Amino acid sequence: MKRFLTVLGVAVMLVLAACTSEVDSPSGSSASSAPPGCDPGLAAWAEAGFSGSMAVVERGEPVCSAGYGLADRAGERSNAADTVFAIGSVTKAFTAAAILDLADSGALTTDDRVGELLPSLRGPVADATLMQLMTHTSGLSGGAGPDHRPLSEEDALAAISALPLMFASGTGYEYSNAAYTLLALVVEELGGGYRSHAASRILAGLPSAGFWDGEPAASGPRAVGYLEDGSAGEPGDFGGPHWALDGNGGLAMSMPDLAAWTHALFTGEVVSPSSAQVLASPVVELGEGQAETPGWVAVDASAYGEPFLAAAGGGGDVGHDAMVVWVPAAERAIAVASNGGAVSAEELLAAVGPALATGGPIPPPEAPGGAVDPDAAAAIVGDYRLDTGGTFQVTYDDGELRVAGLGADAVAALFPPDDAAAVAEHERQVAALLGDDLVALAGTVLADGELRTYVTADTGEGPLLVWYALDAKGVVAAVEEGTDPPALTLATDGDGFAPVDPTGTGPDVRLTFDADAVTVTGPDGAVPAERS
Repeated sequence: MKRFLTVLGVAVMLVLAACTSEVDSPSGSSASSAPPGCDPGLAAWAEAGFSGSMAVVERGEPVCSAGYGLADRAGERSNAADTVFAIGSVTKAFTAAAILDLADSGALTTDDRVGELLPSLRGPVADATLMQLMTHTSGLSGGAGPDHRPLSEEDALAAISALPLMFASGTGYEYSNAAYTLLALVVEELGGGYRSHAASRILAGLPSAGFWDGEPAASGPRAVGYLEDGSAGEPGDFGGPHWALDGNGGLAMSMPDLAAWTHALFTGEVVSPSSAQVLASPVVELGEGQAETPGWVAVDASAYGEPFLAAAGGGGDVGHDAMVVWVPAAERAIAVASNGGAVSAEELLAAVGPALATGGPIPPPEAPGGAVDPDAAAAIVGDYRLDTGGTFQVTYDDGELRVAGLGADAVAALFPPDDAAAVAEHERQVAALLGDDLVALAGTVLADGELRTYVTADTGEGPLLVWYALDAKGVVAAVEEGTDPPALTLATDGDGFAPVDPTGTGPDVRLTFDADAVTVTGPDGAVPAERS
């Protein structure tokens, strides 16, 4: 469950502007539901590939709710305002609220050491306080286990007990899912059960809210999440036990419910007003006008013109991204989620926000290029071998022309790095991490704000393509086994092809085909390959 911080500043500007128009969505747009109050300019982004929903609540009253794109491509079911999404790491905001709720009742204090509350916990993290766990200053890194693999309470405690600290508790900052697993285990111990406490105390009054997997389940029509390769993500039928996700990433709900809950939280209706103030108070400075609060990130007025708090999550195997913003001065809560597609929630906000921050209208997406002719696509499908050993793999399925890079040379041609030194260092660290299990490096791309190095690894049962993302300390932050090679979706561009890139932030490359050859041209020149 990954947090996105790079677009939080523009997120506020986007949705404040996007939810003030009194014009209905234009006829024929792909908005599934767009009542007055939602800017019709967002429909163009749905046409360009944004699929999801958003909601805004101001001073307790709904201002805007809308759905865009398809919740289920196979069933052609549209996203709507009440569509349910997994909210990923936004779950941490709810877990922090659960801890503050127990503090309000006198069951604990935020200065309590976690080992005193969980006697079975061992290892150095036992001395960390609850506040240090909530603000990612405990020294823990990573998580207790893979998201959708069974992990019992006992095994979660054992796994976290065995984790070394990256620094002494309270002396540094490192984002950690394991820290929030421990907080959920505290609620389990003192609150009569983590899930039952969440349902009865923290999620009360939210009709759709619950867990993506297990009980009590989120209620309402669910969006199917779509992964980078177009396959469907985890559908929510994982039987558990769920301790790899509980506390740090397991909740799901509609965006109107998420916005309504955020307003209730910060106005003292979920926890006491004094605890709501604790949740809003910066604890750890992160730089660039941002600071960590328990479960949230605070952004100051000097950086963006108006203070706000935000929580965001995604990047897991469900295929959803979600973000929620609280603007105290206006008592405005904004929630947005996406379920895959050419434009994620993060990409939408990054592309649209800067123009709106200066008072401009919502900018249209970049022109997607022309539709691919099926006969022309069929003529160029195949594998194209580079002189340096890699392969461009061109496929055409379901009306979509794609090119994948197999091998580090092919990946570098399709995804030219902005910082070659950073890529080389990331690849060096991954290679050192794998040691003798590394068969070959298979290239590095920038995706979802992180470098991902693809490798062919020896699993003992044959080679397997895997990507790794590392944190600043060189520790594994995310990994995906059995993944597909990195690929681009193409549209026609004159006499060649270019990536479908409505946000204008993707690779600057162009492909031209001639008989049994292809040339990929990018910032560093042309790379030819012959059909094999």
